[in-house]
Amino acid sequence: MQHYEIVFLIHPDKSDQVKKIIEKYTTYITSKQGIIHRLEDWGRRQLSYSIKKLNKAHYILINIETKKNIVQELSKNFSFDDSIIRHIIIKAKSAHTDISPILKFKEERRENLIHESNNVIKLSTHV
Repeated sequence: MQHYEIVFLIHPDKSDQVKKIIEKYTTYITSKQGIIHRLEDWGRRQLSYSIKKLNKAHYILINIETKKNIVQELSKNFSFDDSIIRHIIIKAKSAHTDISPILKFKEERRENLIHESNNVIKLSTHV
């Protein structure tokens, strides 16, 4: 079995079905004896350029370990799925289980905002 990193973009009109779409593909991978090492939902983000006249999409990252033919089937399924507007599958040397830089930045930013808002609350109670 080989390691792969997959990023796929879900159509913004399907944002309410993200969990269902993720479950569909993770179930497929595990049903074929694949292993999911990392799954990250990066949320709805601005696209760098328009895809099919869309400016936003919901980003999903999955790191898996599976057979090559399963990845080929996954790619084919992504291509025929109207809710997936773009995907990329990259072969990796090993399993990636640590938090991706994008999600790490997002979490640090959220923690900073929480910390700042707590400071504002403390300051406003002392005034």
